[in-house]
Amino acid sequence: MHKRRIFLRSISTFAVATAAGIPLSSLAALQKLDPKDPQAVSLGYTEDTTKADKKKYPNHTASQMCSNCQFYQTAQQEDGYAPCTIFAGKGVAAKGWCSAWTKKAA
Repeated sequence: MHKRRIFLRSISTFAVATAAGIPLSSLAALQKLDPKDPQAVSLGYTEDTTKADKKKYPNHTASQMCSNCQFYQTAQQEDGYAPCTIFAGKGVAAKGWCSAWTKKAA
């Protein structure tokens, strides 16, 4: 009986969220990108833009950060992190940076 209640509660939460237009991803805690993740390493991701590798990325500037990148999903920001479309929706730091950084369109 207990499992049935949990199931019914989950279904009702899903229905309410869908009707309200709330993205289901916002119902779960945001999974933060591990800077040691192979894709993060390959793109030079750092949680602090001022610590980007200047030798490897000479065109990087301190004003480039995830929060002003077109791939950063600001509408879903949580504790200074938000999903990034480059990293399959994992949370990246607002003050972070990677080599895929692209200025957000005005």
